[in-house]
Order: sequence, then C-alpha cells, then structure tokens
Amino acid sequence: MQRTALVVGITGIGGNHVARELLANGWNVVGLSRRAPKDLPGVRHVAADLMDPAGLKSALADTAPTHVFITTWMRQDTEQENIRVNAALVRNLLDALSLKKSVRHVALVTGLKHYLGPFEAYASSGTLPDTPLRESQPRLPLDNFYYAQEDEVYAAAERDRFTWSVHRPHTIIGLAVGNAMNLGTTLAVYATICKETGRPFQFPGSEAQWKGLSDVTDARMLAKQLVWAADTDAAKNEAFNIVNGDVFRWSWLWPKLASWFGVEAAGYSGQIQPLEAAMAQDAPLWREIATRHGLVEPDLDRLASAWHTDLDLGRPLEVMTDMANSRRLGFAAYQATDASFFDLFERLRAERLIP
Repeated sequence: MQRTALVVGITGIGGNHVARELLANGWNVVGLSRRAPKDLPGVRHVAADLMDPAGLKSALADTAPTHVFITTWMRQDTEQENIRVNAALVRNLLDALSLKKSVRHVALVTGLKHYLGPFEAYASSGTLPDTPLRESQPRLPLDNFYYAQEDEVYAAAERDRFTWSVHRPHTIIGLAVGNAMNLGTTLAVYATICKETGRPFQFPGSEAQWKGLSDVTDARMLAKQLVWAADTDAAKNEAFNIVNGDVFRWSWLWPKLASWFGVEAAGYSGQIQPLEAAMAQDAPLWREIATRHGLVEPDLDRLASAWHTDLDLGRPLEVMTDMANSRRLGFAAYQATDASFFDLFERLRAERLIP
C-alpha cells in the first residue's frame, strides 16, 4: 500500500533529515512549514500556521497522510506558555487531519527534557534523574510541554484509532538554519569566530560535562529510527530514546573539534563560561565575516543558538541515554559521534554557511 508521510516542521533539523530518509525509502512526502524547504525537490510543500485551526484545515484539505511525523515546537517565555502553545499546535494538527481518517501512525519528536525538566527547572537539584536515562522512568512532578504534547497525541490516537511512537533525541547534530536548538552549528560558528579573532576555543560548560560521559544524536540517526518505528509493528505505541550508540567525554572531543578548525582548544577553566555571554557582541563581526567570505547567512542568530548550547553543556551531571527499548526490537543503527560533527562541518562549508 502506498504510504504518504506528512512531515511537520520540514525545514528544521529533524524534519529535513526524516524527509530525506523517507524519500530514500520510496515514500510520498508532504512537508508542512511556514517556508518551503529549498533542498528537498521531491517534497510537496504545504504552507500553514499550526496555531490557526481554520487555516490549517484549509491548507490540509487536499492532504490525506497515512503517517505523520511531528518534529517542531515553538519557544515561549514561560513553561506555561510553552504548554499552551505547543499542546495546541499538536491538537490543531491532529484535529485537522481527523476529518479524513487517513492517519495510521503518528510519530512525535520530543527530547531529554522529558527526564531533565523544562527550561525553567532544567537539570536542577532535587529533580536530577539516575543515568543512563531510560524510557521506563516516570514523568517528573513538573509542568512540561513535552508531556502536554504526548497527551495530545494519546488522546487523538484513542479517538481516531491510529498508533503512535515518541522519540527522545539528545543534542541533535545536523544541518538546519533558523533552528532554536542547534549545538553543532553553534560550535562551528563559535570556532570560526575564534579563528578570525585569535580567541581560544573555550569550553563553556560544567565540570560534570567536561569530565563525565555523554552522548548526542545525529539527525540521520533520528530519521532512521523514525522511519524504522513507522515500519515496525512491534514499535507501535512505544517511546524510544535515540542517540548515536557511542559515548564520549567532552574532554576528548573538544580538542578534536578545535583541530578541525585550526584553533586553540581551551578546556574547563574551573567555572562555567556561558557561550551566550561570550558571543553576545559578535553579530556585527559575523556579518563582516559573512561578507568577506561570501557566506549565504549573515545573521548570527539564524545559525547560532548559544543559549541552548549553554543548557546542554552546562548540565551538572553526565548525561547518557539507554537505547535498550529500540535495540531489543531490532533497531541496530550506529553513528560515530566525532564523524557526526565533522560531517556537519563539511556540509556547512559546502553550503557556504561557514568559510
């Protein structure tokens, strides 16, 4: 039976890569976002605002997907607003699609804030979980927009009789412009600025992150797991962590990243040195670098999300995620983490996003 995927947030890190994986596996792909993707010629694009229920129903009137991949969210000033807005965008989408009764499976991408808490209480004392993080761990006693999004999916699945899967990546490494959570590109921009100015490539995070074990998620790994779950009966109605499959210490990886850019690596200095503060005045400098090197994106804020990189690297505990739930069901993909970064840097250079 021909399958049609609706990828929601197709211009983001997760959405772009799952669309590529779906196309490679012969799916029909429809992408929903406000702007059309520039690099996915095999995708039919639908422009819509997820917070406009009437407009969304109109935009999707001619679309009857069998599978839905929700890879987007909207950042708000407070967690209560995050809950209101991000629950509504899932609800509005699934209500609009309910009219045709075509959906057989919905995949929702969230993340490790499921275990570590929302932005306002992220990895704070009193709520720190045991690691490795496991899907069987209960929800925290905190308001969290990820929980609200899950609950919207569960309610719609009960109403419309489709299956679901939830995917929890950790620090997604992949190419996207304008993404709010983008550590790999942020570090590439920071290293470029360091090279241009002679600054040391200073590790901005905590001692626990510098010395402890960690893992990350290549966007290609996330895409593979999303498509695998859609194709695997045993994976239905399950939540899955998704990381590369290896572990590393930033004390090992940081000098490797510095070497790729030809800059001086500076490790943990004895205190957290937030990247957001270090890059606060760099927007004019980046515009100058972009002009001089003929780069296609002169807006620093479209490439770097220093605030979120600080969240990732400033955590007071080592963070590893257990993948036993998908491994026992047959998901066997693996990706070396240093290669994830180097592949991203090569793509950024090829796309003229860094010099």
